[in-house]
Amino acid sequence: MTESEKKLLPVVERDEWLHPVAGEMARRHDDYLRVLSEIERSAGTLVDYANGYRYFGWQRDDDLSGWWFREWLPEAYDVYVFGDFNGWQRTQLRLDKSADGVWSAFFPDAMYADRLTDGSLYKIHVHGRNGWHDRIPAYARRVVQDDETKNYTAQFIVPKPFAWSDEGFDIAGNGSLLIYEAHVGMAQEREGVGTYVEFADRILPVIKADGYNVVQLMAVAEHPYYGSFGYHVSSFFAPSSRFGRPEDLKYLIDRAHSMGIAVIMDLVHAHYVKNINEGINELDGSDHLYSKAGEAGYQKYWDSMTFDYGKCEVRHFLLSNVKYWLDEYHFDGFRFDGVTSMIYHHHGYGPMGSREAFFGDGVNVDAITYLTLANRLIHDFRPSAVTVAEDVSGMPAMCATVDDGGIGFDYRLGMAIPDFWIRLLEDVPDEEWNIWEMWSVMTDRLPEVKTVAYAESHDQALVGDKTIAFRLMDKEMYFSMNRDSQNIIVDRGMALHKMIRLMTIAAGGDAYLNFMGNEYGHPEWIDFPREGNGWSYAHARRLWSLSTDGLLRYSQLGAFDKAMIALVREYGVLSDGYPYNLQMDEGAKTMAFAHGNLLFVFNWHPSESKPDYAVRVQAAGKYKRVLSTDDTDFGGLGREDASVEHFSYPCETDGETRHYIQIYNTARTATVYLRLD
Repeated sequence: MTESEKKLLPVVERDEWLHPVAGEMARRHDDYLRVLSEIERSAGTLVDYANGYRYFGWQRDDDLSGWWFREWLPEAYDVYVFGDFNGWQRTQLRLDKSADGVWSAFFPDAMYADRLTDGSLYKIHVHGRNGWHDRIPAYARRVVQDDETKNYTAQFIVPKPFAWSDEGFDIAGNGSLLIYEAHVGMAQEREGVGTYVEFADRILPVIKADGYNVVQLMAVAEHPYYGSFGYHVSSFFAPSSRFGRPEDLKYLIDRAHSMGIAVIMDLVHAHYVKNINEGINELDGSDHLYSKAGEAGYQKYWDSMTFDYGKCEVRHFLLSNVKYWLDEYHFDGFRFDGVTSMIYHHHGYGPMGSREAFFGDGVNVDAITYLTLANRLIHDFRPSAVTVAEDVSGMPAMCATVDDGGIGFDYRLGMAIPDFWIRLLEDVPDEEWNIWEMWSVMTDRLPEVKTVAYAESHDQALVGDKTIAFRLMDKEMYFSMNRDSQNIIVDRGMALHKMIRLMTIAAGGDAYLNFMGNEYGHPEWIDFPREGNGWSYAHARRLWSLSTDGLLRYSQLGAFDKAMIALVREYGVLSDGYPYNLQMDEGAKTMAFAHGNLLFVFNWHPSESKPDYAVRVQAAGKYKRVLSTDDTDFGGLGREDASVEHFSYPCETDGETRHYIQIYNTARTATVYLRLD
């Protein structure tokens, strides 16, 4: 038994449930410490180690007046670089191989200054076990697609200093995270692919006005299939050229920072595209360069390749990628996609949730070591940066600090919440909704595990699934969203859409996330261009005009979301911790809970409204309504008088004095009251 196994890690010491697996937790932490020690012996610090993007690919050498090109291809037989700068002669410029498998060549200005210029196109020609192939280097910083052939080619970039104006911006100063998840390409209303500049100039002001303080950008790294939503990455160091040039992405982030909006990246390190022509699969001719050999390197559920997190060169590649986006583009953190797939050999399609499953043979310990190193690197390089884990399994210590023996994420996604709302809306009649189950799902999180709550995911907006708005109102959204229309389906949908979102943000976690357009009930699903729809962009966009059309009810949903976000920010709801449960009335389908001086009352009953309804309050005082889903401005029925003040009164119950107010408890309404004194 090692010394660390004899002494409980802090994360284990705080959680008795982990005591039986204290040794396994210690061994995982020892694995991390061992790899970190090796890194520090070789590079000094983890931050200095993660500099692969400053060594591989094209690197300027002013001392020698020229450019180096380097690529790690240990099992390749021959490697050439070619492009428009040498007339596309594949076997003219052969690279030299070093003992560690790095192929390189130097291109002096004297010979190439007029040929190897900004925008030059190039590839590498690799001879390996799988034959001869034209490939895109793993460290390419820009990859472009030919309009006619649709083939992808790497593009040479001469780095130019970017005039950043965001010095001093710190995501830590933004308070609780109110995250607006967005896809640059489909963020525009026009049919086509949106750009970084359009997003910065047109969409960021909307996000700012709505009150969100973080943008989570999807599909940043280059991916050959647009419809993959950015999750089948081919070039990890190249921002997608569909949306513009690299400096355009920097402009977007810089402008966001100038508006007080942080930008986090949806980082895909769980897998990569299996394509040979565009990606890194079999780049040196072998099937085990970045993956394990054979089936162990293939993710059959996603039809993609997985990384070999135990190989030091792969860790170096991925850690360098993490630092690259922070350093070069000033991202404020990452949402790590597919963490469940990473940390289990069964990729989340096997047993999960039990102690045995968390520490059995199904766990990929190398992936846990990598994620721990990645979190350590991120927080060493930028201490205030934020990391979010997409893990449905509930792996213990995911959000414990690295020093305490955890994996080091700041937040986890509350993935059970949208699943719960889907099941409730699909399978349970309104009058049978169980408010205790609702409360349990919203508050089912450990005190030390910060959770990002969200009512619905981006996947629900895709063809084949349904958003909450579409589940609630379906085809009526196309015919009955005019404010003059009378439609009980729309009335119900509008009411529950607002209540579900307010319940989620008020009780579900420590941060909140919304996918673009869902806040105002966007009626169209997402259908990326494909052969089956004639390669149309009609459904790969957001109809923002609906949210600003005063004649339509979409604008009322958007107005409520804006008011909800403002309330949460003003009163620090997300930073207040767990809501304080005051009352659960199953018969009236009514719950009441508190956050500080705010009282939240939810009446989920489909039809029963009660005048002079007694609601327990946390403290005596005068209460005034500050938000109601039933306000006419938000498409409600306006059944409450906003000017009424509610004075508490004491009531003795079992020898305890409790305080109550009386309200008009209207059906399908959520109301927030503020205690004034």
